[in-house]
This record gives sequence, C-alpha cells and structure tokens, in this order.
Amino acid sequence: MPTDGATTDPDGGKTEPDGATTEPGGSSSDGRASEPGGSSSDGRRTPYAVPSSGRAELRALVEVVALCGLVITQPLLDITGKSPDFFLFHGAGRADILLLVAIYTLVPPLVLWSVGALIGLLVRRVAGVVPGRAVRTVLHTVTLGLLLAALAIQVGKQVSGVRGLPLVLIAVAVGAAGAYVYRRWQVTGQVLRVAAVGPLVFVLLFVFASPASAVVLPGQGSAAGKGGAGGAKAHPPVVMLILDEFPLVSLLDANGAIDARRYPNFARLAGESTWYRNATGVSGYTPYALPAMLTGRYPAEKQAPHHSRYPDNLFTAFGGPYEIQAQESITQLCPPSECPDRDSSARGGLPTLLRESATLLEQIVSPTEVGQRDPEDSYREVTRREAGADGEPAAPTDPQFRWGALDENQPARFVDFLDTLRPAERPTLHFLHLLLPHSPWNYLPSGIRYESPDGMPNDGRGWVELAHRRHLLQLEYTDRLLGETLRRLDSTGLYDDALVVLTADHGVSFTPGSQGRGLDAVTRAPGEVLWVPMFVKRPGQRAGAVDDRNWEHVDLLPTVADLAGVEVPWRTDGVSALRTTREPGDKHYHDQPGNPQMVPGGIFADVVSGRARPVLPPQPLPELIGRTVADLSIGPPAGSVTVRNRTDFEQIEQAGGRLPALVYGTVPDAVRNGTLLAVAVNGRIGAVAPVVSPDPGGQRFAALLPDESLFTPGRNTLQVFQVAEGSVLRPLRD
Repeated sequence: MPTDGATTDPDGGKTEPDGATTEPGGSSSDGRASEPGGSSSDGRRTPYAVPSSGRAELRALVEVVALCGLVITQPLLDITGKSPDFFLFHGAGRADILLLVAIYTLVPPLVLWSVGALIGLLVRRVAGVVPGRAVRTVLHTVTLGLLLAALAIQVGKQVSGVRGLPLVLIAVAVGAAGAYVYRRWQVTGQVLRVAAVGPLVFVLLFVFASPASAVVLPGQGSAAGKGGAGGAKAHPPVVMLILDEFPLVSLLDANGAIDARRYPNFARLAGESTWYRNATGVSGYTPYALPAMLTGRYPAEKQAPHHSRYPDNLFTAFGGPYEIQAQESITQLCPPSECPDRDSSARGGLPTLLRESATLLEQIVSPTEVGQRDPEDSYREVTRREAGADGEPAAPTDPQFRWGALDENQPARFVDFLDTLRPAERPTLHFLHLLLPHSPWNYLPSGIRYESPDGMPNDGRGWVELAHRRHLLQLEYTDRLLGETLRRLDSTGLYDDALVVLTADHGVSFTPGSQGRGLDAVTRAPGEVLWVPMFVKRPGQRAGAVDDRNWEHVDLLPTVADLAGVEVPWRTDGVSALRTTREPGDKHYHDQPGNPQMVPGGIFADVVSGRARPVLPPQPLPELIGRTVADLSIGPPAGSVTVRNRTDFEQIEQAGGRLPALVYGTVPDAVRNGTLLAVAVNGRIGAVAPVVSPDPGGQRFAALLPDESLFTPGRNTLQVFQVAEGSVLRPLRD
C-alpha cells in the first residue's frame, strides 16, 4: 500500500491525501506535476513503479532487454563470434545463424517480461488493480535482481577467484542491492533503458566485425589458384587424411620407432612411405592450423576458416585439373564452385546450435565454472548411425569385430570418404579431415563406443593419466580406420597409383600440470603439442624412408602440389620438400595469429628418443586384472560407493555397439585420496583405480574397462571393492 496515505483508483489514477487525484498520464487533478512511471519529484520511486499501463510495460520490457543483453546476448555472441568453426562444424547456414542470434537477443527478455506481465494481469483481474500492480512490481523487481545476480556471477569469475556457494551469496547480495537501488531511484531505470541499445550493438559487432562474420556474410572470394593444364597422367590421384589432436609421441615406442604392435597400420604406412619425422604444426587451434597447412602461409589474422577468407588454398589450386571430393569438419575452405555437394554428415542445424548454446550459457552463469568454454572441446564426429545412414552396413573386415553395429559406429564422414575411394577418369583429390583421435575419447580399439560424463577433467592427479590412457585407446581405433582406408585403396587398385598423405594439425600434452594444447602446454611440453605424424607415399612407392629435415606444416601444400604436378601461383611461407630444404633451426608456433613464437628445434631429439613422452604410471595391482572374485580373498564390507552409471549394466544390447567401459562415481569424503578400488564385471576384475580429488561433477573415481570379454549381452553384474593390504577385497555397497 502507498506509504503516504494515497489511494489508487481502479482506473489507474492515484488519489492524493488532500483529495487530489493523479491521472495515469502523470499529472494530478489540482495541476501538480508528478514524475512519470510512479516517481516523486525528488527522483525517488513511489511504491508502484511499474503501473499496469502500456507505456510502463514497454519500459519494463526495455529494462529486461538491457540486462538480458549483458547476461545472455553479449557472452554468447562473444564466444560463438570468436569461434566461427562452431557454426561450420554444425553445418549452420546463414539463416540458421541469424535466427540463432535473434533467439539470443529476443527470446529470453520476452519470456521473462511476459511471465511477469501475465501474472500481474491475472492477479489484477482476480484481486483488483492495487494487488495486481503490487504483484507486477514485485515480479519485475525480482526479475531485474536475478539478472543482476547472474551478471555478478560472471563478473566475479572474471575478476576474482571466488567460486561456488560464496560467489552465489555475493551475487545474491549484489542482485538484492541492485533491486533496492532500482526501486529507490528512478535514474536506475533510465540508465537501463538507455543501455537497451546494447544488444543491438552486440548483434552488429557479431554480424560485421567478429570472425564469424565470414560465415554470416561471406564474400565472393577468388579462385586464384587454378592449377595448370595437363593430362591425367601428370596428375596422380591424391588421398589426404588429416587427423586431429595427434601427437607424434603417442605413436612411438620407447626406442622412437612406431609401435607396430599397437598401431600396425601406421607402421605399414611408415614402411611404404616417406616419414617426415621432424614435422611440426604451426598452431594448437585447428581453425588457425588447418588453413596454414592448406594455404602454405603462417596464421596472420583471426579469420574464419572459410573460403571467403582464404580464397587461395589447396582446393582452389587443385580445382583446375582435379575433381574435388572433400570431407571437411570445422573448416569450409573448399568453395561451392569446387564442392557444390558439401558433406552433410555433421550437420545439425538450428536444433543442435540451440542445444550447444544452452550448454554454453549454463557454463557461463555457473558459479563453479572457471572462464569460458572453448566450443571445440565438444566437437566429435557423428557416427554413421547418428547420421541416419541408409542401407545395411558393410560386412566387418576384421574378425575381431564381435559386437554388432560396429560399422555403424564409424564416423559418418569417414564412411562418406571411403565411398569416394574408387578409380575415376578425371584425377581426383580425396580429402578428409577427421576429428580423431581428438577428444572426447569414447572409442575402444575395436570401435565399441562408451560414454563419459560431461565435464570429466583431463588434468589433475589421476585424471590426466586416465585421459592419456583413453587417448591411446582411441588412437588404436584410429589405426583401425587407417587400416580400412588402406584396404579400400588396395582393393580398388588406387594404392599404387595414388599420392597418399597422412598427417595431423597439432598434438596435445598429457604432461601433468600442463595438459592440453594451450600456451602453457607449448612452453612446458612442446614435444607433445608441436610434433605430429607426417607420412607421404608417392605414386608407386613401396620402400619406406625417414627424412629428418626441418618441416613445418606450411610446407605441406607446396610439397603436395609439387608431387601432384599442380602450380601454386601465390606466395607461400612454406617450401616444397622436392625443391629445397628448410634451414635447420627453431620452430614457428602461433598461439595467436600474427604473433609467432620460436620453439627450439632441438626438442626433436627428445621426441625421437622418447624423453618428450609423458610416462604413464604403472597399472595399480596388475596381478588382479582378469582374476575372478571367487579366487581372491574377501574381507568385511568397507562402506559405501555411488556408481553414477550403474543402470548402464542392467541391459547391454549385443547389436548396440556400446559398452559401459568407463565406470565412474564417488565415495564418502572419509575415503582418502589414493585408496585403490577394484571394479569387477560378472565376477571378474576389470580395473583397479585410485580415489582422487573430485571433478566438477563430484566423481572421485573412474575405472576404464577395455577388456570387452568382461561383458555379456543382457544384464551384467557390477561390483566395486576397496582393496586392503594383501590385495584383500572389501565390498562397497551402492
């Protein structure tokens, strides 16, 4: 109720204590002026600052738009605007992107405003004007307060190390104080209404000035590099397989040779090609690294990996004499003139963009997340089944493929690539950029898929070792896909005639304390991040060779073009390995375009000697792995355990192609870090894993079960034990 004794008429006018009435338009019947929107002449608001009039509701909407712009629109457009690969990977067209921007900008404020307005209107109709106004005012003030609290969380994460509940309490206090100030002084509403221009500014910056603008408003570009004429004999078929996040050291044994036992197909390719062992990537970020490889130029600007920004590239150079069959993932360098039927395997369109955006927003406003998420962390190849591939899968070529639907687990982009590997009258460039063995690591060597919880860390004691093991298993699966490729080339007769190139854009570090591929990892573990596999099999080549010349990935295009008989008519920073040798010396690395850092080339000696490879700790109690529980000593129960994915063991489909090969959960806080847990499936021990510090999801252990023979179709029994002294198993109840 008004504190000054005034009453409010049903028609919206306010009766002053002396009998005068204030009209809804803002003036009293005795001629005294009142402030618009329910404010007094001294600038303070009267109790009902949001009267139920059209103009007042419009002001309320504008205020919500202003705060939503700061809390939602700006951070989402900032992250996605800096990552045009987010749109390219998900196959978003211009209409999808512009509609997504409109949703970012308009939907949240409209929803928040309309909920308050409708509830206020409903209360007004049921209880009267005064209660309706009061409820509407409270709802609007609470909405603004909550938005201010969400903004305080974001700002707090940027300027302080406070996280979790303390940050929430601070943000609530900030939101409450902001709501009070808004209710107390009308100038705050005026400031908010002026700030409502912000979302429009954010949208214009995204569309016209962000790196993503190339995808929204692509230029025409120029196909400057049309290769010269020449008969088919001068241009051999070219097969290029670009892998991702693949350090050379993961492929090597303790002696610096390829581990042929784990990776027989990589070993075969090395034995029949030239292995440029001293090859390094020029960036740890694919949208910079891949254009450098395919243009022959170091990263110079923060550009979208799009043909409108890189018109001079591999595809435009080869597009004259060659037919192009390109399967790109997070780039779109092949112009429509050369790739009119662009691969659609990874396309998700607007629904996928909305789902990923919701995840981004959740991390932005979460009080426990540190910094902003790199969208590339979530990229993975869509499987054949997920892409809805038509027709029956091809018969497995490996007898060890025991489980059904394994071919459907293959990445759809890889299946499309295999389908193009056949002889043709016109020379063909077969190109595939495959996001393997890139994280997330969800493949066993056979091709069986397993799931892992969102947010499981790749660094920290215990977690980085698990990540490394999962990476190596996925690399074994990648080797299997390479084997499928080589067999297809053999069966079609392309192998002998083709120029076959296999490499990766960059590596990744699994060194504890510097995991990843950021600048810290480059500084502390450059041998893992920079040095990558680089194999070139010339047409007719059958004898392997090792070439330790100084190779940087800007040398890839000039070398491949020379071998294919294609002219590159633009200046490149790279040199062809057929024409010259790059001077030995330090390596160029671009954490940011246009800002090269020099990494000592002498680290190559550490790479080939094995010193650059992180050493995995030995498997705890390997003598228990594979043993049956009945044959081991069982002690008294040790307490409780929570297995987060226990339900996955209730029914395993033999034709499903998936297994719960990663068991994860938590134990009580009283269980000390380092305590060993044994995990048994169907009465047999499959893994022993330590208890570690909790990850963001609360998991304190994760056990990897790579032995597929542990599992059977149907219901499976899962047991978790605490391992006591003398390898005594003490059951844990769930």
